[in-house]
Amino acid sequence: MGDGEPRVPTAIAVTSADLALPPQDERTLPAAVLQDVDRRPLEHVLAELQTLVDQHGHVIVVCSQAVPASVERRLHTVRALLETDRIALFRPPLPPLGIAVLARQLRQLASCDLSPGVLASAGRLLTHYIHAGALLGSVARLDHVPVGLKAHARSWVPGSQFGVVAHPVPQLVKVGPEAVLAGPEFGTWLLVAKGQHPSDWVTGTLAPSWHVQGLRETALPAESAAWWGTGRLTEFCAYLPDLSVLYQLVTSVRRSTCHWCGIDVIGDRCVFCSATPPVYDDGGADGGRDRALGHRRDPALGRRRERRALTG
Repeated sequence: MGDGEPRVPTAIAVTSADLALPPQDERTLPAAVLQDVDRRPLEHVLAELQTLVDQHGHVIVVCSQAVPASVERRLHTVRALLETDRIALFRPPLPPLGIAVLARQLRQLASCDLSPGVLASAGRLLTHYIHAGALLGSVARLDHVPVGLKAHARSWVPGSQFGVVAHPVPQLVKVGPEAVLAGPEFGTWLLVAKGQHPSDWVTGTLAPSWHVQGLRETALPAESAAWWGTGRLTEFCAYLPDLSVLYQLVTSVRRSTCHWCGIDVIGDRCVFCSATPPVYDDGGADGGRDRALGHRRDPALGRRRERRALTG
């Protein structure tokens, strides 16, 4: 792992306090909690985000797709009013507990010698290594995982339980002696958040079948009931806990430079400005690269602001 640490680490922000999990290790940085951004006066939220940008240089906001639309609109509004490409709004397709785990992994990595663009891009990479699911008492209102008619019918049977994995590959089984959920093929820890539902199957059956190396418990995020469609649930998430493993994963991926805002990224999209690599259908590879570099070297201010307005 690199010896030099950034003088001011990139801020990792979440939209509620229950998504700010306790530190995984001594290097895990605290989360910035943007509480009630859709209910507080706009000028207060503007000042809060501006302060974070001034103090940290860049801010990565990790939020659940279960947040009210008003929260997302407010975050886009603030970013547009501040006219900055230094705030990344990241909404991965994970349940709330998975969001909290991913945000903590980014808080771990924020202590390392990673540039803001690489750190933000790391969120998309690490999402693939998170296995997130729940034990549900009903799947009648479950929208994020395909539910067959038979499972819907069984939801009305008293005492029914369903094991569900929402990410990375949707799975749904009725809990019973033969019930099996495919898990990660690498060593993970399991985080369990108990709701209004017995959790014995998760800790006594699922955890051993997934060969988890450790198990922790936490409070159920407030957004979980809305995401899963029921309050009768226990949410779980298998994840990579070690900073050294996370760092190795991120640094093993080839880096490139965003042709729009010029920061280093991994993957095919810049999380800060939302730009994707340009595609050129004429000329050779060298000609296309020259044009891309030229576009990055001399961007028109009007086009940069138009891009911010479009990607918000």
